[in-house]
Amino acid sequence: MQNTAPKSFADLGVASNLLTALKEMDRENPFPIQEDTLPDTLAGRDVLGRGKTGSGKTLAFAIPLVQRLSDGARGGRLPGGLVLAPTRELATQITATIKPLADAAGLKVTTIFGGVSQRPQETAFREGVDIIVACPGRLDDLMRQGVADLKAIEVTVIDEADHMADLGFLPVVTSILNKTPTGGQRLLFSATLDNGVDKLVRRFLQNEVKHSVDEVNSPVAAMTHHLFEVDADSKAQLIRRLASGVGRRILFTRTKHQAKKLAKQLTASGIPAVDLHGNLSQNARDRNLAAFSDGSARVLVATDVAARGVHVDNVELVVHVDPPMEHKAYLHRSGRTARAGSAGDVATVMLPTQRRDTLALLRKAQINVQPQTVTAESAAIESLVGAEAPYVKPVPGGPGSGNEIKQPQGQGRSQGANARRKRAARDGGGAGQGGRARGGAGRGESGRGEGRGGRDGQSRGGAGRADAGSRRGGRGRERAGQR
Repeated sequence: MQNTAPKSFADLGVASNLLTALKEMDRENPFPIQEDTLPDTLAGRDVLGRGKTGSGKTLAFAIPLVQRLSDGARGGRLPGGLVLAPTRELATQITATIKPLADAAGLKVTTIFGGVSQRPQETAFREGVDIIVACPGRLDDLMRQGVADLKAIEVTVIDEADHMADLGFLPVVTSILNKTPTGGQRLLFSATLDNGVDKLVRRFLQNEVKHSVDEVNSPVAAMTHHLFEVDADSKAQLIRRLASGVGRRILFTRTKHQAKKLAKQLTASGIPAVDLHGNLSQNARDRNLAAFSDGSARVLVATDVAARGVHVDNVELVVHVDPPMEHKAYLHRSGRTARAGSAGDVATVMLPTQRRDTLALLRKAQINVQPQTVTAESAAIESLVGAEAPYVKPVPGGPGSGNEIKQPQGQGRSQGANARRKRAARDGGGAGQGGRARGGAGRGESGRGEGRGGRDGQSRGGAGRADAGSRRGGRGRERAGQR
């Protein structure tokens, strides 16, 4: 009979220096996915981990990654650990989780993604780095330029592989994995195994041990769902009321323009809010996420770029300002709350004309909730939101006051083939807003396609690959960072 008593990190074989770091991170007790996978990952086995968002996957691979690389003396300057992530935001947050552990072990970590100058990334490789956390497109560029060399990789992690597949990154991921040693340990974490993820598993994992925590496609038990029907004239007032509570909340919109506009409106009305979408520069993204994380802004208004790439604790309410297009997006958006065992609420706002499609979407998502016709003053809204937070006078230059749009990088601009294609397309009148992407007929999130030479990320001419925010040239698909 299996012993079901909770185990500590020490019981699972975590090294003493990492135990100290975990304690300082306030992570003294393992989550189920960590307890399940660590005996195998620490033993060097390939692992396929399936767990829903907020289950503790990042620490589940960060611990064995750092511990393996710190077990023996590492000579030379080549990286020994590689983590691939689909979006810039996720890559940044993975690095934030790994770094305290790496510092305790004397290892260097760097983050690699597009949309920023590649010179600091080149410097990191030149000076020597132990662990790289990367989005596929920029890493592929650096490899083609001879900057990045993966021949010494001992541990490879593919995080959110299903999201990687959704964004069309699997060909690039496959190319990158082909450049890593065949005898290295490989850890793959994914909510689902569709869209080609199963092929990735069969090709690159050997005798993998499978671990699954809970039903990965089902809603979180601690999450309470609400479906509010409102007429068009009353919707803006309802959204403001939903945003007005004391705790953190994330509001999801379908378009970048809508996210920017709503964040400004909320801030002007005394509710500090910031936006997150693909039209922001990387500095603006980082600044807005920091403001939301430290409480300077209580509300984050985001497109789907944040649905899987942003992990902020203690988000008490997620609001779908507009119902998403499909049920997987609903679950991923909603997963920003009720994380790590905490409770949370999810509110979907629909117009009467959206009722039929929204109910069908919720059935696919296995959400059983009855629609309620409401206004901002309805008892159901008062019960959900509670007391309004105090009015905060807008401050020039403060949260929600406006963010710079991406600009060319100037003297630190990327010199990759990808960047050269973007500049050529921009100078030659590449497809921007108001037109179709060059490579296909896919629509942008707001109905305005952004093709090569568009505003963000790394459009690629041949394979049409990009990191967290670009569109594929071949299929005209918009990447997560553009949303």
